[in-house]
Amino acid sequence: MCGIWALFGSDDCLSVQCLSAMKIAHRGPDAFRFENVNGYTNCCFGFHRLAVVDQLFGMQPIRVKKYPYLWLCYNGEIYNHKKLQHHFEFEYQTKVDGEIILHLYDKGGIEQTVCMLDGVFAFILLDTANKKVFLGRDTYGVRPLFKAVTEDGFLAVCSEAKGLINLKHSMTPFLKVEPFLPGHYEVLDLKPNGKVASVEMVKYHNCRDEPLHALYDSVEKLFPGFEIETVKNNLRILFDNAIKKRLMTDRRIGCLLSGGLDSSLVAAILLKQLKEAKVQYPLQTFAIGMEDSPDLLAARKVANHIGSEHHEVLFNSEEGIQVLDEVIFSLETYDITTVRASVGMYLISKYIRKNTDSVVIFSGEGSDELTQGYIYFHKAPSPEKAEEESERLLKELYLFDVLRADRTTAAHGLELRVPFLDHRFSSYYMSLPPNMKTPKNGIEKHLLRETFEDSNLIPKEILWRPKEAFSDGITSVKNSWFRILQEYIDHQVDDAVMASAAQKFAVNPPKTKEGYYYRQIFERHYPGRADWLPHYWMPRWTSATDPSARTLTHYKATAKA
Repeated sequence: MCGIWALFGSDDCLSVQCLSAMKIAHRGPDAFRFENVNGYTNCCFGFHRLAVVDQLFGMQPIRVKKYPYLWLCYNGEIYNHKKLQHHFEFEYQTKVDGEIILHLYDKGGIEQTVCMLDGVFAFILLDTANKKVFLGRDTYGVRPLFKAVTEDGFLAVCSEAKGLINLKHSMTPFLKVEPFLPGHYEVLDLKPNGKVASVEMVKYHNCRDEPLHALYDSVEKLFPGFEIETVKNNLRILFDNAIKKRLMTDRRIGCLLSGGLDSSLVAAILLKQLKEAKVQYPLQTFAIGMEDSPDLLAARKVANHIGSEHHEVLFNSEEGIQVLDEVIFSLETYDITTVRASVGMYLISKYIRKNTDSVVIFSGEGSDELTQGYIYFHKAPSPEKAEEESERLLKELYLFDVLRADRTTAAHGLELRVPFLDHRFSSYYMSLPPNMKTPKNGIEKHLLRETFEDSNLIPKEILWRPKEAFSDGITSVKNSWFRILQEYIDHQVDDAVMASAAQKFAVNPPKTKEGYYYRQIFERHYPGRADWLPHYWMPRWTSATDPSARTLTHYKATAKA
């Protein structure tokens, strides 16, 4: 996890513009570098490093003797870089996983390069010999990337939007900043004056399709057909491999553990893999909650079962409310459920950074979208509609859960790894017949639970534990985080102000006091940037006006039972 930043064709003094790059210094606490591009006095790269792989030669932009005309700045991990290096007999100059991008590009061009990368990434690749700039981002947008481009060809790129909004440009007083779309790459021509012109924007991978790099990986051969035992066996093979490949790091590995199905499976398999790899340190697991929260109790059971070095982080309602401002600043969004769910993750990341030496943190993100884990999937009109919804959620992950997971951890210099969003695992799961993936017997993610039922990886009551309502697992059912927020915000936003919300906020006008409160904070940090969020996250197939699962009838019935 790092912070990348680059300018092409800047009219303003680069030494002044570079101050904007410091806005993302949290992403790379170990080192930073600014570097001008030879022959282009108005182009430069900025890089903040979190040293996870090759601590000696890992600074960026990466340049190697064989390709003096290539400059690479990237944020991510390429898990198959050694396999590709050996397969194509590339001669490496460093031990950095990203070096593979330079060799693949030289061998087959940009399209083949991005399709061959098994990992998570956002990159800026400059080819001064062919006068090209390339931008690329992984399938689900696990690693963030934003860009701003003006009509006269000034291009600015950064890991987070906050590194771009204060840039100066003579032709454009208000620089339009937008997220770079996941699963895409862009080709731009570099002009002699350092400006750029976009040539094409290409979608190179759909989450349904098996990735091209599957041809070169070492996963044992999957069994054909959709018999239930065959499918379960294939899922176990792929998920095991998804975690194994993510052990690639020189830093200590830890794991978030909420006590829910997803994080518990990740923690259990991760611990098993670390033992097999003969890693010398115990796995640290981390849970957060208010006193007597369901998540803390469940996480404790899992930690005892798997034998991890478990850390519990307690916080109170006042501490949660106090960090809302810095959470929204870190997130760069005002989406209601994203903000709610981010508070716990932000506080636990802060604890990990301050009190431990774990830097690479595993998590269960992406499972709810992939395996139809949200409670509203019980209301899906058909398996086919549920499958469509699952795919929509995956495509929008970069706006919601993946955004939350990245920003809350990156704010404290941690790197998150999300095995449920592994290319091979997710594309196989998406390829299964629609009726295999729906909730069954009133239980969501039935197939995933069934897959690991006989493994004894986690306690049975955790394997079949129903999903908690978003961020509510961190508090008790009697006094939920949802309710705490409503009560506090009700005194901060009066009814008269709410009546004029639609006039004040034309884009995504807030319909609740909570939404209004978050929007005010967002506008203070990012005025006029409301269009970064195309729409609020809301459940489907229900008349609910609030994204919390507590407003859904299925959750209410389950909570009473």
